[in-house]
Amino acid sequence: MISDANATLLAKLGFAARGVVYLLVGWFAVDAALRGGRIADNQGAIGSIADEAFGPVLLAIVAAGLLGYAVWRLTEAAANPEQIGSDVKGSLKRIGHVVSGIAHLILAWTAAKLAMKTGSRDAAVSPGDESARDWTALLLDQPAGRVLVGAVAVGILVAAFQQAQKAWRGDFIHDLRGDAPAPGYVCTMGRIGYGARALVFLIVAGLFALAAWTAHASDAGGVAEALERLQSQPGGTWLLALTGIGLALFGAYSLVEARFRRIHVDLPGTN
Repeated sequence: MISDANATLLAKLGFAARGVVYLLVGWFAVDAALRGGRIADNQGAIGSIADEAFGPVLLAIVAAGLLGYAVWRLTEAAANPEQIGSDVKGSLKRIGHVVSGIAHLILAWTAAKLAMKTGSRDAAVSPGDESARDWTALLLDQPAGRVLVGAVAVGILVAAFQQAQKAWRGDFIHDLRGDAPAPGYVCTMGRIGYGARALVFLIVAGLFALAAWTAHASDAGGVAEALERLQSQPGGTWLLALTGIGLALFGAYSLVEARFRRIHVDLPGTN
């Protein structure tokens, strides 16, 4: 059985893996804005690693890290080591941990499949958008399907609000150890990054809300679709470039978290 110490190490590796993914997503967005490249979502960014030198090895490391991050988030939701309250705010936070854990499990599975050469390696596509539409179609086929898709939209909207709140308050910096370098600059980096994520999540929530309203799964979308919607607006080139920079800064902040965040995973049943 995996120990708490090993789970903690995997969680730290997970922050590093998340950082690499967001750096790549940000890079693709800036490249699309300034040089006409293709936008990639999180899964597409992972796919871009496959054809690099030692790609399968790097993907295996990313998969392990994302799995560790997912385990940490799900453990937080189940065991509640932070002693989060049972009020509405606390319940929403724990639900957010579950959603984050599941999302990173999917990313870990994507990286693992690519590492084993069983997944598509086309970085020019946006598998996250395809997944979003597939899941939306599945939900719409259920009784009260539009309500279910609307609930997903509300959940993503809550996540967007939480990201915006972090960007506004900047209190996430207290999660880092006291020996973290240049805390002022690191906090600014994180605030810009969380702000960019809030914007992307807000657009994704709108896409799911539109799909719920029209009952058309094709109206849903993920990160890549959200960035493409930004690009299509007046001044979209600069909107996309600035958002890409923000997402890359979030990736850089995640790398800082990997080294300096206070974290300890207490797995249920190991104490």
